[in-house]
Amino acid sequence: MLKIRIQGTLKDIRWFRRILEQHRDVKVLQVSDPFTNKGTNRYFRVYAEVEKEDK
Repeated sequence: MLKIRIQGTLKDIRWFRRILEQHRDVKVLQVSDPFTNKGTNRYFRVYAEVEKEDK
């Protein structure tokens, strides 16, 4: 299992999350709610747990 920190605008995070969820070799186990980054109201972070899809 991998734990991934994803940072960016909410729009970019949603875009990348869709890519992860649609990838046939990746199984997304969990994605956290967005957290704000200190000092900015534009950039956020989420944490994702993923693993290799068994085929």
